[in-house]
Amino acid sequence: MEPITAIFSIIVLLFSVIMHELAHGSVAYSLGDPTAKYEGRLTLNPLKHLDPFGSVILPLMLLVITAGAGPIFGWAKPVPVNPYNLRDQKWGSLKVAIAGPATNFAIAIFFGLIIRFLDMPQTTPFISFLSLIALYNFLWGVFNLVPIPPLDGSWILFRFLPDVRMRTFLQQYGLFLLIFFIFFGGLQGLGNIAGFLYSLVTGTPFMFL
Repeated sequence: MEPITAIFSIIVLLFSVIMHELAHGSVAYSLGDPTAKYEGRLTLNPLKHLDPFGSVILPLMLLVITAGAGPIFGWAKPVPVNPYNLRDQKWGSLKVAIAGPATNFAIAIFFGLIIRFLDMPQTTPFISFLSLIALYNFLWGVFNLVPIPPLDGSWILFRFLPDVRMRTFLQQYGLFLLIFFIFFGGLQGLGNIAGFLYSLVTGTPFMFL
């Protein structure tokens, strides 16, 4: 991965996670919970969303470990949501959880379709940068559906999981399980899924620059 591509990847990552968290906060606000708004999280200002480990340390670690080959990955601070404020008490939390990945999938599909219908060689820098936007958003959307706290997939799981002990265990050790998942093959598997979705939408395989 060239230095300019690595820099652009970090920008795409920040853009993706910010839009993801904005989606959570916006849906929660539309359902009656102003917590994210009161804490200043309904903003595009990246400083409001950065997580020390997920937004800084992990991406830099992956950049070093992969010798710049990528993918560079991470997450932002979860947007605060008070489920008791939601008008829809039955499905409100589920709607808020799904909003983040759904937004990333929508971004990925939008840019993926631009790639599919633009009559330009796939090796041009413009198409390559659009490819990064599409693939990273597919990857971020798939990643967040993993049922490990603090990812959105855990909230979807908890909505249908009656076992309180399992829920408590996942909430207590979620971050450790997530780090283990990332560094022991999980990210590669998710990358394969994201690559398949990318190829399905764009009609072309993805290759890092």
